[in-house]
Amino acid sequence: MLLRLATPDDHEVVGSVTVAAYDPFLGGERPDTGYVEQLRDAGRRATEAELWVACSADGTILGSITICPEGSPWRELARPGEGEFRMLAVDPAAQGRGVGRALVEHALTHFRSDGASGVVLCSMAEMTSAHALYATLGFAREPALDWSPAPGVELLSFRLTFAPQES
Repeated sequence: MLLRLATPDDHEVVGSVTVAAYDPFLGGERPDTGYVEQLRDAGRRATEAELWVACSADGTILGSITICPEGSPWRELARPGEGEFRMLAVDPAAQGRGVGRALVEHALTHFRSDGASGVVLCSMAEMTSAHALYATLGFAREPALDWSPAPGVELLSFRLTFAPQES
């Protein structure tokens, strides 16, 4: 599996994969409205944050993650000095193969190397498989940061604090 920054040629596929990954959690929202359009708009995420993709050996996009550096409008929870990522998405046909883990581990390495104190994220309450992944990577629930962006949508928050690095 290869992890790399998305290119403009990837944006349409990344948008489709993201919508497909989130589809079971969208409660029948029409594909041309609200959050679905945010999920589909990979080009905007690539411009306003860092959009990373995981690809198979033949170049097929298996998943993506949006890394939100300080100053990015995609940040929702992070305080200065913390990392945040959003929209972790794995093609349903590739789920269970370690793609999500590889993308999250990449994000954690990215933030550690930038000197972040830790990482925060939020996730739909129904995304229990993602929550299990986060737990195996050391994230803990952070209920004080839970929030609701729209009626009927509950977002749970998670935090991973990095151990101090030796100098």
